[in-house]
Amino acid sequence: MKKYALIYAIACFAAMALFCSCKGGKAADGPRFKISVCDWMMIKRQQDGAIELAAELGYDGLEADMNTLSDYPTFQSRFKNNPEELQRYKALAEEKGIEISSVAMSGFYGQPFGKRDSYIEPVADCIEVMKGLGVKVCFLPLGIYSDIQAEPELRPIVVERLRTVGKMAREAGVIIGLETSLDAEGDLALLKEIGCDAIKIYFKFQNPLDNGRDIHKELRTLGADNICMIHCTNTDGFLLRDDPELDMPAIKSTLEEIGYSGWLVVERSRDASRVHEVPYNYGENCRYLKEIFS
Repeated sequence: MKKYALIYAIACFAAMALFCSCKGGKAADGPRFKISVCDWMMIKRQQDGAIELAAELGYDGLEADMNTLSDYPTFQSRFKNNPEELQRYKALAEEKGIEISSVAMSGFYGQPFGKRDSYIEPVADCIEVMKGLGVKVCFLPLGIYSDIQAEPELRPIVVERLRTVGKMAREAGVIIGLETSLDAEGDLALLKEIGCDAIKIYFKFQNPLDNGRDIHKELRTLGADNICMIHCTNTDGFLLRDDPELDMPAIKSTLEEIGYSGWLVVERSRDASRVHEVPYNYGENCRYLKEIFS
């Protein structure tokens, strides 16, 4: 009996260890944190050169943008109705050892998601690119033109539209990550109102800093389950290593505390005196994040 009790105890301990290794944030098949970079901020939207540069600078992944939206019905994407080109791009990323971490709809920074006639087609095209690249998360900024905090009358329209595209995302097995101007409690209330598990928050460090909010409190309030991905940068001015507003080791501790595991995506945080030097800025930020998060 003692023998079987010992075997049972060992089995329980092993099962608990496996559970904790998954739940605690670190993926069972890889590192807890991986570092990606936006192709659109490197001025290489959907270009092969974005993959090559990301690999050269030491990144694990790339956030691929859907390209220009402007007043067009949908994004001016090289991949639209071109599955062969999409597969070639995916193969190049695999060859260079770069994962496509996410797909961005940055065009909605300059276009009002809650006001323009065409919003379903751009999201549908994005989802098709995600499926072709094997990507699970896309970035949707509500921007200044669908800011439901500044224009509360837009909220019912934005919520209804997010329910619509959320249903599309759920059916495709992907996640739409929102960037809003709301604080963490406001984001939680918005997610609850939308009521769709395919809509989550794409957190950006710049937003709480711009509005005098505490990053750590915001992260704890949201919790890892409501955050699909993180733009781990501030506005331009300083490299991440030199930014007096960002204590990255402390942020790492908070992310571990809440159980976040996944991608940290570099967007801005460029040296103001060398803002146009892409390899310098994105190379330095990658090296620093690898020092902290690896």
